[in-house]
Amino acid sequence: MESHEIEKLWAHIHWLSVLEEQGTYTAAAARLGVSKSVVSQHLSDLEKATGTQLVTRTTRSVRLTDAGKSLTREVRSAYEHIARSFSSVRDAAGTVQGLVRVTAPVAFARQHLVPHLAGFLALYPQVRVHLDVSDALSTIAADGYDLAVRHSFRIPETHVAWKLCTTTSVLVATRTYLQRAGEPQAPDDLARHSCLYYPRGNEHPAWAFERGTQRLTVPITGSFATNNSEALRDAALDHLGIALLPDFSAHAALAEGLLVRVLADWQLTGAFASEIYLVRPYSQHVPRAVNVLVNYLREKLFHGFAL
Repeated sequence: MESHEIEKLWAHIHWLSVLEEQGTYTAAAARLGVSKSVVSQHLSDLEKATGTQLVTRTTRSVRLTDAGKSLTREVRSAYEHIARSFSSVRDAAGTVQGLVRVTAPVAFARQHLVPHLAGFLALYPQVRVHLDVSDALSTIAADGYDLAVRHSFRIPETHVAWKLCTTTSVLVATRTYLQRAGEPQAPDDLARHSCLYYPRGNEHPAWAFERGTQRLTVPITGSFATNNSEALRDAALDHLGIALLPDFSAHAALAEGLLVRVLADWQLTGAFASEIYLVRPYSQHVPRAVNVLVNYLREKLFHGFAL
């Protein structure tokens, strides 16, 4: 078959790929915006040209033969490359648009991500943001996310990361609790207090401190533990004890005077990572909508959370 004859069949091969993906002629026709009969005719023409059966038809569904699967498998990467190239050209030339799927931890998303999204969407009205709020670490690419906010000690080498901001860990309590239980003057004093903490597996809870050359690890006990820093903050606000929090969860309550810092001259280590990142799976083409959201959030949150 001459090359010009093969070129005429490129669209037919793409339609075969769509049929494989959709599973029925009805669904494939709807996806392509044509009638079922047109899809059927194109694929019949493709089978005649290849001289082999590419589709097995039943009363309820269709499936590709081994030859059909082999054909779509061979051309899939080429079509994906064409789609990426088209998206890249469209992005460069036109209005920033499209869907950005983001996943972020609950406390950070509620307190510091969502408040900035209204301003972003006003600037880019043709961009849509789907935000999944969860403290569970999802697999970014496999779960279909374009971006993830990660408060993490390390980022996988297969991903691209931008530092969003720095963060520190703080001990906080209400004045009411400290008046009742006494204010600790040194880390060892925590043994006498109800400590609200983030559980780490089955290990015995302990907090680690640094000050100059001093290093201390102090076992702690308390009536409440949870894997969500907002819940820890709320427990502290209810006068249940001294909570160890990332600064972004404590920031507003400290600014309003609802909480005060405890042992502020000591640095907490090992509890939470000291940096927050925006992370995306590595790919050659990144939609402009993703890039502008990254740049916007970095500008808004770069200076962190001064206490």
